Amino acid sequence: MMSILENFDTWKEFLADRLDQAEDQGMSQSTISNVAHEVGDYLSEHVDVKNKEAAVLKELWNVASEEEQQAIANTMIKLVKSE
Repeated sequence: MMSILENFDTWKEFLADRLDQAEDQGMSQSTISNVAHEVGDYLSEHVDVKNKEAAVLKELWNVASEEEQQAIANTMIKLVKSE
């Protein structure tokens, strides 16, 4: 079974589904944004890169300030919402 992290499109679909669930449960955009940032921290620290897109995101995350990381997390939210 392929991990959702091995294919970037599958990862985006997974994130979009989770975002829809969070919104359906009434989670605020601020809370969603904070959770996305926490997920980004976790992935950066504990998950091996599985594709070139994730490698770029990890490199950006690791050099970004806290504010920039929040912007990356928010941009990922926008990306999956736009598809």
